[in-house]
Amino acid sequence: MNYPHLFAPLDLGHVVLPNRILMGSMHTGLEDKAADFDKLAAYFAERARGGVGLMVTGGIAPSIRGWLKPFGGRLSMPWHVARHRRLTDAVHAEGGRICMQILHAGRYGYHPLSVAPSRVKSPITPFTPKALSARGVERTIRDFVRSAELARKAGYDGVEVMGSEGYLINQFIAARTNQRNDAWGGDAARRMRFPVEIVRRTREAVGRDFIIIYRLSMLDLVEGGQSWDEIVTLAKAIEAAGASIINTGIGWHEARVPTIVTSVPRAGFAWVTRKLKGEVSIPLIATNRINMPEVAERVLAEGDADMVSMARPLLADPAWADKAKSGQSERINTCIACNQACLDHVFQNKRASCLVNPRACHETELKIEPAVQRKRIAVIGAGPAGMACASMLAERGHAVTLIDKSAEIGGQFNYAKRIPGKEEFHETLRYFRHRLADTGVELKLGHAADAASLKAAGYDDVVIATGVMPRKVQFPGSDDPRVLGYLDVLARDQPVGQRVAIIGAGGIGFDMAEFLVEHRPSPATDTARWSREWGVDTQQSQRGGLLQPQPEAPLRQVWLLQRSEGRPGARLNKTTGWVHRATLKAKQVTMLGKVGYERFDGEGLHITVDGQPQVLPVDNVVICAGQEPNRELADALAALGIATHLIGGADVAAELDAKRAIDQGTRLASQL
Repeated sequence: MNYPHLFAPLDLGHVVLPNRILMGSMHTGLEDKAADFDKLAAYFAERARGGVGLMVTGGIAPSIRGWLKPFGGRLSMPWHVARHRRLTDAVHAEGGRICMQILHAGRYGYHPLSVAPSRVKSPITPFTPKALSARGVERTIRDFVRSAELARKAGYDGVEVMGSEGYLINQFIAARTNQRNDAWGGDAARRMRFPVEIVRRTREAVGRDFIIIYRLSMLDLVEGGQSWDEIVTLAKAIEAAGASIINTGIGWHEARVPTIVTSVPRAGFAWVTRKLKGEVSIPLIATNRINMPEVAERVLAEGDADMVSMARPLLADPAWADKAKSGQSERINTCIACNQACLDHVFQNKRASCLVNPRACHETELKIEPAVQRKRIAVIGAGPAGMACASMLAERGHAVTLIDKSAEIGGQFNYAKRIPGKEEFHETLRYFRHRLADTGVELKLGHAADAASLKAAGYDDVVIATGVMPRKVQFPGSDDPRVLGYLDVLARDQPVGQRVAIIGAGGIGFDMAEFLVEHRPSPATDTARWSREWGVDTQQSQRGGLLQPQPEAPLRQVWLLQRSEGRPGARLNKTTGWVHRATLKAKQVTMLGKVGYERFDGEGLHITVDGQPQVLPVDNVVICAGQEPNRELADALAALGIATHLIGGADVAAELDAKRAIDQGTRLASQL
C-alpha cells in the first residue's frame, strides 16, 4: 500500500475512519448565510468524494455573543438545523463523515456584543468585551451543549470544540486573559474547569456514539500562556470528560510567531503533538504545514501523532487523498501556504478560494464541462495564467498549443521559487508539468511566437498570457552597470555586493530583500533552526513556549526604499505581510518611505528622505519598482485583425499577482 500509516483505518469505538486524514476546520465565508449552504455542501461533497477520512466545518458560533462577526455562522436554534442538514446529506451521499466545529470567539469577536472571562481587550479587534458573570459562564456552557445537540439532529457525525488559537476557551485557560478569582478563574485548576465542563456535559447530552474532537492549545506562543504541565493536566481531564480525539492547536492569532505561512517548515509543530503522546490514550492529531503525503506519512510512522490535519491542502486539491492512495502524489496540486485567496479573503469578508485552485468554494459556478464546440486554441506564455488556462481548455476537450520563448514552463514562478521561504513554488511547477501532459496540451518551449505565424496557423482563438516587463526607474546614474533589475539577480545570477539599496518596497522588493539577506538553504527547511530564529521553545520549559529569538546574521546590509509615504510593506497581504516585515527587521534591513532618488555615483546612492539628503554607501542598487503589461504581441495581432484574450500580467500588471492570473486563466478557459 502507498503510505501504509496514512491509510490505516482508525477505530474510534463506535465508528472506524477509513484513513488518518482529517480535513481541518477553515472558515470559507459560505457558513454565514443560509442561501450559501448549497455551495458549502458542494464544496464538502467534492472533498468527501476525494477520499478524506473525516472533515470539520469552519467555526460555527453557539450563540450571538459567540459570533466571529455580526450575522456570522451560528447553530443555536432549531430552525438552523435544516440548512446544516443539506450539508451533511451531501457529504454522506459521497460516503464521507463530517463534524461541526463549535467556536465561540470571545474577545476575538468583531462586534460590540463580545464577551470574555475578563474585560481584557484583544489587540486584533476594536471592541472591549464584557466580562461574563458566573451565570453568564453557565449559560455559555449550555450554549455549547445545545449547539452540539442540534449538530447531531442536523446529521453531523460529531463536533469539534474549539479550545485553541486564542478564542474564548483559550481565554479562560490562560492567566493573561482570565483575571477572575471565582470558580472559573484563579489557579490553573479553576481556569481549566470551563472546557472540561463543556466536554463533560456535551458527552452526557449526545451519547457515546458521537465524535467529540477537542482542539487543545498545545503551544500558546504568547506571554502568560500555559505551562506544559498545565497542558498535560488539561489533556487528561478532557479525555476523562469524554473526548474522542484531541486535535493540536498552535498559537494565538495575536502571537508574534508565524504558524502557517509558507516560511514555516513542513510539519514544523509535529514535535508538540509527539510530546503529548503517552500522556493520554485517545488519538492525537498533528497539524500545521502538513501538505504532502510523504510529510504526513513520516509524522505518523515516527509516532508523532495518530492522525494528521490538513485544511488548506484540501482547498488546493479535493482529490488529495485519492491521489496519494493510488500512487499519484506527483499529481497533487500542493498547497503553497500563501494565504492569499483563503485567509486573506476571509479577513476581508470575502469568500475563500485558493491561489492554485480557483474552483475551491466556487464548485457550483466554476464547473469543468466538455466544450460544446472543439476549437484549436493557442495560449502564448507558460506562466501561471497561461498554464492554468491551457490545462483547463485541454481538459474540456479543446486542442491547445502552449507557446513560450523560455525553455521551461513557469514564468515568474521560476523566480519566486528562489526566494527563501517560498520553496513550495517548486511543487506548483511540478503539478502543472503533469497536468499539462495529462490533459494533452502541446508544449512549444523555446519558441518566440509572432503575429504572422499565429495568423498563418489559423487558430480559432489566441490567448495572450505574456506576463509583465519590469518598470524602469530613471535617475542620474541609473545606467551604471551596478544598477540591476530584479531579473538580473534572480534570473541571470548577476553578482551583488555586500551593501545594497532596493528601490521599490512592494512584494517584489520584500522578496528581493529576503533573497539578499538570508542564508541558503532557508530556515524553512530546518525546524530546529527556524525555531531558534523565531524564539520557539521546543522543550516547553517556558510558559507559552516562547524564548528570545536568535536570528542569524544577515548576509548583506540592505536598505529597502519606497517613494510613497507611509510604512514600507503596509500594502502587503494581511496574514503574511507582518511576517515579512518582522523577518526583515530581524535581519537589520533599513526600511525608508518618502524617498527621493537623486543620483548614483562612486559615493553611493544619493537620496532624500522626507526632503532631507543622505547618501547610502552601497555597492549595488536593485530596481524592484513594479511592472508593466507585456502586450507587444497582442498589439501586433490586433493590427492584423485577430481578436485575442488578455489574461494575467498581460492584462493587468499589479505586482506579481499569481492569484488573479490563475483565476483569470481558469475562468476564461471554462467559458471558451
